[in-house]
Amino acid sequence: MSTLSRLAVTALAVACCAHAHAQSYPAKPVRLIVGFAPGGGTDILARALGAKLTEFWGQQVVVENRPGATGTIGADFVAKAPADGYTLLLGSVNSNAIAPSIFAKLPYDPLKDFAGVAYVGYNINTLVVHPSIPARTVQELIALARSKPGQLTSASAGLGSTQHLALEMFKLSAKVDIIHVPYKGSGQAILDLVGGNVSMNFDVMPPVIEHIRQGRLRALAVTTLKRSSQLPDIPTMSESGLKGFEMSNWYAVFGPANTPRDIVAKLNADFNRALQDPAVRKRLTDAGTEVGGATPEWLDGYVRTEVVKYAKLVKDARVQID
Repeated sequence: MSTLSRLAVTALAVACCAHAHAQSYPAKPVRLIVGFAPGGGTDILARALGAKLTEFWGQQVVVENRPGATGTIGADFVAKAPADGYTLLLGSVNSNAIAPSIFAKLPYDPLKDFAGVAYVGYNINTLVVHPSIPARTVQELIALARSKPGQLTSASAGLGSTQHLALEMFKLSAKVDIIHVPYKGSGQAILDLVGGNVSMNFDVMPPVIEHIRQGRLRALAVTTLKRSSQLPDIPTMSESGLKGFEMSNWYAVFGPANTPRDIVAKLNADFNRALQDPAVRKRLTDAGTEVGGATPEWLDGYVRTEVVKYAKLVKDARVQID
C-alpha cells in the first residue's frame, strides 16, 4: 500500500471514530460550571438549560457553582479541564470579555483557552434613577450632571461589572463627572438606590423591573441598540442621543479549547433546541433574559469583538482590579 493510500485510510478511520464519538456523546454526566453563587441570574439560566438537556440526553447535567472573582474562578477551572465535552462553562461577558482587561494577572486567555458552544442570550442593562432626581430623559440627566459635577452618584454590583462599565461609557460619551459607588452585588446597590442613598444605576433588568413598575425607580433608557420586550416604551441610549451606545450582560456556553468539533456541533444543536423549548424560554424571559441562539463560529467572532470593545473602554476609563 502506498504512503498516500495509508494516509487516506488513517484519515478515514479517524473520521469514523470521531463520528462514533459524537453519536455516543454523552455517555456519562456532564458538568455545567457556573462562576457565581446559587440563585443568581447565571445560575437560574444554567439550571433551566441543564434540566432540559438532561431530558434530551438521558444523562444528568450537573450544575456546579464555583463562585468568585466575577466568574473567573469557574472559567479558569473549565479552561484547564479535559477537552472532551464533559466539563462546560456557562460563561458571561464578565468572565469571557471584560476580565482580561481589568485583571492584571488573569490565569486564562478567553480567546485561546475556550471553544464557543452556544449563545444563550443577554440581560439588558437599564439606566434607572431615584424619583427625587429631576431628570426624565437621558439628556436631562446629562444637563443635571454637568450642572453638578461630582455630585451625582451611581451604584454598581462591583468594580468591573457591566453596571460599572456602562457608567464609565456614559461618562466618556456624555462628558460628565459622576461618582461610582461599588457594592458587593446588585441586592444592596438597589436597596440603597430605592432608599435614595445614591442617584442612579445601570443595573440589569431582573433586580429593577418591579421597582420601575411600582414607581420606586424611574427608567430613562436601556443600554442595548434594541428596545426591551419587557419595557418597550423605554428608549435606548442611542435613541436618547448617545449614538452607538451599547452594552449588555450576555451569557454563553463554552468548552475547553480543542473540544472535538463534532461534539461542539452536537452541543450547539442541543442547546439551541433547549432554548426554543416554550418552558425554558419562559423561565429565561421571566429572569429578564432576551433569548439567543447562534452557531459556534458566530459566538467565537462575537467574543473577539467584545474583548476588543472592553479593552478600549477599560483603557480609556482607566479601570483595573489588582
